[in-house]
Amino acid sequence: MKTISGKDVSSFSFGTMQFGQNADEQASGEMYAACRASGINFFDTAHAYTGGNSEKILGSLAASERDDVFIATKCAESTIAKPERIEAEFAESRRRLGMDTVDLLYLHRWDETTPLEDTYEVIARWVKEGSVRHVGVSNYAAWQIMKTRRVAQDLGIDIQFIQPMYNLVKRQVEVEILPMAISEGFAVCPYSPLGGGLLTGKYANGGGGRLEDVEMYAKRYSQDWMYQTAAGLSEVAADVGVPSSTLAVAWAARHKGVFGPIISARSAEQLQPSLAAMEYQLSDELYARITDLSPAPPPATDRLEEAK
Repeated sequence: MKTISGKDVSSFSFGTMQFGQNADEQASGEMYAACRASGINFFDTAHAYTGGNSEKILGSLAASERDDVFIATKCAESTIAKPERIEAEFAESRRRLGMDTVDLLYLHRWDETTPLEDTYEVIARWVKEGSVRHVGVSNYAAWQIMKTRRVAQDLGIDIQFIQPMYNLVKRQVEVEILPMAISEGFAVCPYSPLGGGLLTGKYANGGGGRLEDVEMYAKRYSQDWMYQTAAGLSEVAADVGVPSSTLAVAWAARHKGVFGPIISARSAEQLQPSLAAMEYQLSDELYARITDLSPAPPPATDRLEEAK
């Protein structure tokens, strides 16, 4: 993938979900600058993030170098992808970003009530008009992705990017989505490589955060074995002298089906261990050691005797 100016798109990307909420404009600018200094030119936002502040701040930061960065946003977070809804959301997103064109538009969630043809006829028109360069889907199951790709291709466009959740304690995508991506050529940009902060080790050390303050994250990471995995990762990190965050992000990036993880933070200081993962090379032995800290999901056929 290329930026508008023809530069290669970085495999790692930065998610701006904290812009305008837990990161004010100054902190957001510092993180953006740190990403650019580290070679990241791929930035991810969404219509639903922080009441629109995320898109506004990102648009302002990227304005002076628009052609050299790759900007992704998302619509239909509410699971409603009716034409009138996505038309309104995308128009608002472009106004907030101050951009006539976005490089990548994701459908944020699957809408089981709206025919895919209705949704993707609108998106196909945007692609043909030039207001969307690439199309992706987020939080879709494998069968939903392939069904959507068929409809999109019938309309003359394609689904090229996938944005699922993936980290050491959320490995379901290893069963079907990542093998599918390898087979069919999707670029997978997973979010939450740090497990909402769980894999940083801060909760074991008494630090607070989203897993305690936000009900959605508390439920998502509520199982005891997940905390045991995080504690195990902290032990490995101490052994090798590398921050848990660096190991967690490098682990998610290591899977051959992953194009590159989406990293994020609340400050430039908090972001540094994740940026360090861009250059950190996990040995096969260390990758296996970390992988063994969490249970592998069962195979799609549920034939456990065939699990690797």
